[in-house]
Amino acid sequence: MKLYSLVAGTVLALVAAASVAAPACPELLDHRVETLEAGETVRLCERFGGQVVLVVNTASKCGYTPQFDGLEALFERYRDRGFAVLGFPSHDFAQEYRDREKIAEFCRLTYGVRFPMFAETRVKEGRADPLYRGLGEAAGAYPAWNFHKYLLDRDGRLVASYPSHVAPDDPRLIRAIEEAL
Repeated sequence: MKLYSLVAGTVLALVAAASVAAPACPELLDHRVETLEAGETVRLCERFGGQVVLVVNTASKCGYTPQFDGLEALFERYRDRGFAVLGFPSHDFAQEYRDREKIAEFCRLTYGVRFPMFAETRVKEGRADPLYRGLGEAAGAYPAWNFHKYLLDRDGRLVASYPSHVAPDDPRLIRAIEEAL
């Protein structure tokens, strides 16, 4: 009888555990996007959920392009603490190569970019891809130029939005990242 009770209790516990829903995918990260180099489709919340995330629209031929160095430095400095930089090349401001291989090669060879980069993305208000439409609406600001930054906390909520001129080593951005971590 004791064995029966133990087995029945274990079965009930397993059924109860199985019926508990998995944590929901945060809306701002609930997007499938294609990686730049491999062309692999990833769901952002599965890959980056639970991390502090800095989403940046990038361009290879922009005056702000040297920010790649600072973004890579941020990624290296904080990634072991659950931080990711996600780069989204965009030609919306006519400063990005139109060839994904050329973009990837430029980022890797010129700036040593190792943080995740994704396929070309539209970021301007009125024509933004779903990820950037969600970010723009949440922040009340769409990118006005390349290297606009959106910071998300571990729960996928928008913490802050930074225009292009805010460099990756800006104390305001560093402070916000460290508070989110």
